[in-house]
Amino acid sequence: MTLPLVEDTDAGLVRSCTGLLRLFNAAGVLGPADVHTATAVARIGGESDEAVMLALALTVRALRTGSVCIDLRTISETVYDDSEQQVDVSDLPWPAVEDWRAACERSPLVSVGPYRAGDRPLRLAFGLLYLERYWQQEETVRIELQRRLATPPPVVDAELLAGGLARIFSRRGLSETEPDRQRLAAAVSALRWLLVLAGGPGTGKTTTVAKLLALLGDQRGSRPRIALAAPTGKAAARLEEAVRAASGTLPPADRERLGELNASTLHRLLGWQPGNRGRFRHDRENHLPYDVIVVDEMSMVSLTMMARLLEAVRPDARLVLVGDPDQLSSVEAGAVMADVVNAPGEIDRELGSAVAGIPDPGSSVPAPTDLRHGVVQLTHTWRFGAAIDELARAIRAGDPDWTMQVLRSDREGLVFAEVDLEQPRPEGLGPLAERVRRAGRRVDEAARAGLAFEALAALDLHRLLCAHRSGPFGVARWGLEAERWLAEAIEAYGAGGEWYVGRPLLVTANDYDMGLYNGDTGVVLQTEQGLRAAFARGGEPLLYSPVRLDSVQTVHAMTVHRAQGSQFEAVSFIVPPEDSPLLTRELLYTAVTRATRQVQIFGSEASVRKAVQRPANRASGLRDRLGAPSQRSS
Repeated sequence: MTLPLVEDTDAGLVRSCTGLLRLFNAAGVLGPADVHTATAVARIGGESDEAVMLALALTVRALRTGSVCIDLRTISETVYDDSEQQVDVSDLPWPAVEDWRAACERSPLVSVGPYRAGDRPLRLAFGLLYLERYWQQEETVRIELQRRLATPPPVVDAELLAGGLARIFSRRGLSETEPDRQRLAAAVSALRWLLVLAGGPGTGKTTTVAKLLALLGDQRGSRPRIALAAPTGKAAARLEEAVRAASGTLPPADRERLGELNASTLHRLLGWQPGNRGRFRHDRENHLPYDVIVVDEMSMVSLTMMARLLEAVRPDARLVLVGDPDQLSSVEAGAVMADVVNAPGEIDRELGSAVAGIPDPGSSVPAPTDLRHGVVQLTHTWRFGAAIDELARAIRAGDPDWTMQVLRSDREGLVFAEVDLEQPRPEGLGPLAERVRRAGRRVDEAARAGLAFEALAALDLHRLLCAHRSGPFGVARWGLEAERWLAEAIEAYGAGGEWYVGRPLLVTANDYDMGLYNGDTGVVLQTEQGLRAAFARGGEPLLYSPVRLDSVQTVHAMTVHRAQGSQFEAVSFIVPPEDSPLLTRELLYTAVTRATRQVQIFGSEASVRKAVQRPANRASGLRDRLGAPSQRSS
């Protein structure tokens, strides 16, 4: 490999570093922050070994890519530079693995093994190298989850439980041979302190949550104290709306037991304290006061937040974790939901027997008994058309041939256009331009008429999604393209200055006083009172004068990460190039499953195939250690 020529003016080059750090910095593997952190920590800790300093820098770098640790044996296989381009690192002078590990074990910076007191900045345990802080957080999550699973189960009135399940759950829509996994999840929530409810979009997770909350209220004989939470304000608002809507379908007595349900962000639930990013008012010394805590969109919850949450939950409170393990993970380090759902381990035979012993008068199909770690996976899809459902299954299976077969099948609801997106005016974008114009006209017509419900509904008819924020595949470029198409299709579109009628809005920061959350979308309307910005809520839309809005931007396109937790009638996805590190199976799956009726994919077949074959490889020790017998705390 020939290392890239780096100009002295290159902002990514740390001119003061030498040796291995300089070589890896010049190759684009390490960024300035990685090098400066490693240099400073090594100086303070009295470490001069270049191999240890390189390991430290790579561990710091790993956090920026979502991993919580590195494996010295495999770290050299695939790394990227800070411009999101893959780097060929095969010819870089990587230390010999055994010598590298031995150097780390000798280092005054490294605590070796899982049980040594954490008085050093690094931890080498089970073959993985962590920053001590993240090792402790992973240990907290492991210990608390295993403790919940090992705690003697709650006292349950078996007869009342069977009656509640029979009353609240129906097999309508299920085949004769299909087990009712929603009913199974509710039973597990009653019989254990932990339920992990996993499933893709449209599998009925929120409906299941409403029903199991009613079931738990039935067991108590009184209204339980319930907390609903999600990692973002937008996700919390959606959870609250969805649970309220689902609870409206319950029998009156069960609906009454739930009361008025409200959701909050995890930060607000735990008691965020200004000036203290890592700690909250509620912790292991001051537990949350709730009997049942439901956390939605768990795939977006970082390792740090999960550790803080588990510390704050009372041992005698039921915890329900809800999410899709196949979606994109948190923008911060960790992939807790995927780790928990996919952890190996022994089957909980006692729980399986308890579930099997509950009579189900509506079915002769036995409930699944292969339960591990409190996980119930919902598999029946209620929302999608058959084509989108099959495409999602093909992507999730990691099968590129099946994926392309479905995409090229010309089935209703699927469009695939092989387009050279790096060209200034690519050919083959007709279906995308038409979708943008069709939805834009509907938004514009309703906005000019002052019809808030209709304008907001039209806003969700179509969403253009990208992986990148900038560049030829990014939101900035494709937002401008969409704006150009709309200007061609709608007379005087965009006229009237910044706050033009029909302008689609994206909230970029939480505003609790106004009830607006990061990720909320809205639209500018013409009303009798003048221009108003409308945002959807469960009841009447929220209307604000535009001058009251601070953190908003125009949203003709958005990143896939931003779209998590949302659904649109149609989705168009700009596939990034093959060498983009953002191009993963989880990215493609998340983009596809935002749509309920149509998916349009624009890009190269090679990029689609690469995405399907590349799972997001976030290094973590949690998955394997959750499957091991309970270990002594460090």
